[in-house]
Amino acid sequence: GAIGSRATGFQVGTLLAYIGTKVLGQHELFTPEGTAPRLLLVAPNIVTAERNLGLDPWSFRLWVCLHEQTHRVQLATVPWLEPLIRSDLQEFFEAADVDVATVRERLGTAVSAAGASVRGESGRSLLEAVQTPEQRQILDRLVALMSLLEGHADWAMDEVSEDVIPDIAHVRATFEKRRSGVGALDQVLRRLFGLDQKLAQYRDGAAFVRGVIDKVGLEGFNQVWTSPDTLPLRAEIDQPA
Repeated sequence: GAIGSRATGFQVGTLLAYIGTKVLGQHELFTPEGTAPRLLLVAPNIVTAERNLGLDPWSFRLWVCLHEQTHRVQLATVPWLEPLIRSDLQEFFEAADVDVATVRERLGTAVSAAGASVRGESGRSLLEAVQTPEQRQILDRLVALMSLLEGHADWAMDEVSEDVIPDIAHVRATFEKRRSGVGALDQVLRRLFGLDQKLAQYRDGAAFVRGVIDKVGLEGFNQVWTSPDTLPLRAEIDQPA
């Protein structure tokens, strides 16, 4: 118990410290009843990113805000999205197995996963290694949904004209290099905490959205917002056809 709590604290602290330097903005998902969601921006991270990438501050900041505002539109126009995400997250936490014997049994798997990540081998992340089978099923649904939302947001951003952001093509291309161009330590941490999968959500989700739109048009694609039953499965994200 003592080891487990310290290991968990170390893991969560390390994860939050790492993510805290990467996140640029976030549209609030869960807010108290009667409270309007806000657009939240991490100013130091935005300034650091724009300086490191040599981007025009006005264009880059507007680009970040527009991306997050696409999520606001998604949630505002599809009323069942927020309750669905909330329900899946609730199920995910309730499916956690905190039995000491079970946690101890998974510790070996977690250590192996961490070792594989450090060696650059493919496989489950440290977070996936300590999840129950039920949690992995729920996570598959959430990953598919997040891939759809992030991919749709990236597609929408590509539709923004230069009348809105004059150098948007340059901003987008430069920022894509930031997503993929990281050092060795960064790559290890991404694999260890499963954050490489988060980055894949942008790439795979955008490919899914573009693939569907190419085949059936925007109106056909928008059928995806009909109900939870019309959402893509995780395996279908890679197969837009």
